[in-house]
Amino acid sequence: MKIVFHIDENSKWQTALSNVVNALSYAKQKQLTISIVVVVNGSAITEYLANDVQVFISTHQGTVEFHACQNAMASHHISAEQLPKTVKVVPAGVIDLVTLQDQGFRYIKP
Repeated sequence: MKIVFHIDENSKWQTALSNVVNALSYAKQKQLTISIVVVVNGSAITEYLANDVQVFISTHQGTVEFHACQNAMASHHISAEQLPKTVKVVPAGVIDLVTLQDQGFRYIKP
């Protein structure tokens, strides 16, 4: 099972993270293999700087992959050095979403 969560609004972070936890829990309960990627662009990129998001990322390191849109980072004056170390910077969030869907990821936008 492969899922990509798309977050482009700050207000959607908590719902998305809750969805991630629920998906991981379900997969564990059913003994399913799961791959989860969270792609962040738009104004939601600023939440990567929030302490609670950084704690979530470090807690789920190795289980969930987090991507940050370079375009959104530039428009919000965020450098890669400001992001948690495990966040992967991608050139364009929308292209990343399409690429992941081409690889079989199911798209979820909370």
